[in-house]
Amino acid sequence: MGTAENQIQLKRPLILASVMLGMFLAAIEATIVATAMPSIVSDLGGFSLYSWVFSAYLLTNAATVLVFGKLADLFGRKPIFVIGVSIFLTGSTLAGFSTSMGMLIFTRFIQGIGAGALMPIATTIVGDIYNREERAKIQGYLSAVWGISAVSGPLLGGFFVDILDWRYVFWMNIPLGLLAMLGIVIFLKENIDKKTERVDYFGSILMMITVSILMIILVEGGTGIPWNSFFMFGLISISIASFILLIKQQQISMQAMIPIELWNYRLILMANLTSLTTGMITIGVTSYLPAFVQGVMGKSATVAGFTLTTMSIGWPIASTISGRLLLRIGYRNTSLIGGLFLVIGSLLFIFLTPAKGPVWAGFGSFFIGVGMGMTSTAFIVGIQTSVNWEIRGIATSANVFMRSLGSALGVALLGGLLNSYIQSRINQENLGEEISVDSVNELLDGSALNMTSHAKLVLEEGLTDGLHIIYIGMFVMAIISLFFIFLMPKDE
Repeated sequence: MGTAENQIQLKRPLILASVMLGMFLAAIEATIVATAMPSIVSDLGGFSLYSWVFSAYLLTNAATVLVFGKLADLFGRKPIFVIGVSIFLTGSTLAGFSTSMGMLIFTRFIQGIGAGALMPIATTIVGDIYNREERAKIQGYLSAVWGISAVSGPLLGGFFVDILDWRYVFWMNIPLGLLAMLGIVIFLKENIDKKTERVDYFGSILMMITVSILMIILVEGGTGIPWNSFFMFGLISISIASFILLIKQQQISMQAMIPIELWNYRLILMANLTSLTTGMITIGVTSYLPAFVQGVMGKSATVAGFTLTTMSIGWPIASTISGRLLLRIGYRNTSLIGGLFLVIGSLLFIFLTPAKGPVWAGFGSFFIGVGMGMTSTAFIVGIQTSVNWEIRGIATSANVFMRSLGSALGVALLGGLLNSYIQSRINQENLGEEISVDSVNELLDGSALNMTSHAKLVLEEGLTDGLHIIYIGMFVMAIISLFFIFLMPKDE
């Protein structure tokens, strides 16, 4: 190992175990909450706010991931990881006590802030303590965490919903997070010279303003806020202005959130653009597949969990293969194989119907997982190999940020499309006084006792067709992802 790596006194197996436990939190969060969401909205109400439970988490995640990555480069990985887990556990605890959808969304904001440190710092620690060849293999182990947690996540989510209570979905994070923190505190020894550089907090604020307003536009446009209203024009203007300011800020700032030189690496540029689009695909599956299985197919939360589990099985298997394959055929060819699997998986979702059942949904989910495992592993190993220790934290975080940003924008865009389509169907049938978008709660609840058969049919058809629009959007993103991967440089 080089001089920089020698700054960290290694107890690698114990550090790796702690990192894997920390990543387990992020991995199980992705599936267990999605599985429980239909039951959560049936309990707390507010289906029109469904996507905001994901958006709130993803928004603060995306807004803070770069800050934490920069702080980790300046002050070391350990303190930032501990801070991140602490904030995440605070949000998890409060989320379990939520009494309204508004409170749940607020606690998800807090969770997202902590999650901004979990994935990038954990992955960066692995990049620090293992060399290129070892990283490729270790990424497979890390992905196995996604497999174990994500297989158990939907099952636990379904169990909590069907047998206990959805609140345990959040409370189960507490003991796991405490163990992860304890392991890093005890075993990871760092000797880092603290630097006097400042963090670009202003840029972070501009980023959060830009993304949050854009998400409001995408989710509420045409439903909660008319497209031709002055308020909507104002939101669009503020979002554009803050984005322009953000670009200018990054150009002149000496402490830019994403150093300009990172974008000069063609591998990093294309990997990050692809992560943006694949983030939209992933959130499309995890957020809305349970709604399809429960609301359209009429299956239980446990069955919905199984359909997500297949994605979580495909992801670690493919990631393990990817870690070995990229050493033989390179990052680009490995990523291209993953891109093809994403296209196949999204095609299966386009042809998904209630008659095909959850097995067909499970196959589509599996192929998406394979595509994500192949690409994400190749991207992370390639990026960490391309840069030195001093910017490895921010380089890794930048890739995680782009995927988080894609997920945040994706859930807002797809949620907005779904709400708008259901609302348009309600308006076409002149049922506005009888039902609303929030009436979908009753479909997910399985009751729908207080509506006529015609109203129920309109909601069922609106939900079914609206979800298919989401799947078409996922297919478009898969094609764009494959195009970006094709533009990656060939391995030298």
